[in-house]
Amino acid sequence: MFLHDPISVASSFNDRINAQDLAGLSALMSDNHVFIDKANNAIKGRTACIEAWRGFFGAFPDYRNRFDQMQALGGLVVVVGRSLCSDRRLNGPALWTVRIGVAGVSEWRVYEDTRANRKLLKLPDVR
Repeated sequence: MFLHDPISVASSFNDRINAQDLAGLSALMSDNHVFIDKANNAIKGRTACIEAWRGFFGAFPDYRNRFDQMQALGGLVVVVGRSLCSDRRLNGPALWTVRIGVAGVSEWRVYEDTRANRKLLKLPDVR
């Protein structure tokens, strides 16, 4: 089910983030979901990730992501966009990868939008 349209699944997952919809996020996550932040810190498991999102939404209630470009390579979606937040640490260009398997979104990863990360993700350096 989830592998048929990875871009729609990744977009729906981001819509749930932007709506701060924990139930919706949980429904799209696989049981072994992993969240990896820009500093390469990982949170593993659906329950732990939902609790992390709960705390994040409480701390940053105006946080949103805007996706400008998405490309799917099988079950991996690479995203270029930006995070929008009144907290300057979270506001600005960003890159994401979203791994999607048969059981849902298995990994949501955030990257700084740097030349090195664009090269890693095989994106043009058009910043």
